[in-house]
Amino acid sequence: MFFEYPAILWLEFIPLLLLGFYVWQELCGRRPHMRVSALAPWKSADTRIRALLRHIPTVLMLAAVSLIIVAMARPRSSSQMEKIDTEGIDIVLAMDVSSSMLARDFKPDRLSASKDIAIEFISQRPYDRMGIVVFAGESYTQCPLTTDRAALINMMKEVQTDLIEDGTAIGNGLATAVARMKDSDAKSRVVILLTDGVNNRGEVTPQTAAEIAKTYGVRVYTIGVGANGTAPYPVMTPWGPDVQNMQVEIDEDLLRQIADATGGKYFRATDNTKLAEIYSEINKMEKAKTTVDSFPVYKELFSSYAVIALVCLLLSLCLGMFTRRLP
Repeated sequence: MFFEYPAILWLEFIPLLLLGFYVWQELCGRRPHMRVSALAPWKSADTRIRALLRHIPTVLMLAAVSLIIVAMARPRSSSQMEKIDTEGIDIVLAMDVSSSMLARDFKPDRLSASKDIAIEFISQRPYDRMGIVVFAGESYTQCPLTTDRAALINMMKEVQTDLIEDGTAIGNGLATAVARMKDSDAKSRVVILLTDGVNNRGEVTPQTAAEIAKTYGVRVYTIGVGANGTAPYPVMTPWGPDVQNMQVEIDEDLLRQIADATGGKYFRATDNTKLAEIYSEINKMEKAKTTVDSFPVYKELFSSYAVIALVCLLLSLCLGMFTRRLP
């Protein structure tokens, strides 16, 4: 056990001083007295019990004050930190956020389904450092490598289209993802690149980005997202928004080349269930033993001291009223 604010414990001198003053007053102070004609009635009574009961309310009151001071110092306890073997690697999720990701062959659409399944994947790997890169006509880092799962999930929820220029810059997206982990000292580094289109933008070609990933020992798993044949796309017409079936175009050969060049694997997801199965398969394949320190879990103890102080206070009041009524 330790105290968050140990300086407050100096206030314990207050109940000690009050106790000392009370003892001095009982021993040396002027006591109330009265004259009586005979001592017989008082000699027959058991004055020792009454004398003891007279002091108990004061002792309980001082104990309550002392316990309140301890509670104010915020006592806490923590479990010991110990080294544990766990499975952890560095992973960057590179996600296509072009307008075509709004196609509704997934429920409710490709982007929303990809985000929900990615969040589930993130939750299943508590010891990995993970990051998020998004790309369309350009690319940027949505979240750098981190072990903060709450922050990572919140940043994934904020991913959306229309934040950057439209298009599909697969090479830029992969290059940005590799740049996020080029200085990583993890034994295993992985990029999961998800797209639904054909590379048509960007300064870095996908082949060059794949070579960069290979140079840094980054394994790339590529996922092509889209139904076979056609898919319903939301489009804007002169009469307002509408949904039209359009041909699905995914450069599967390119995605397969990127995966093969880096030692990864290409997957094709045609619906929500298949995409979830792909992430589950990647989750099983990517396991690397590492040793990490578990975080200590703190337990607040001030409430126990506060409750005991309240009990002492109530007992002091009740016994005080009782002793005043004794004959």
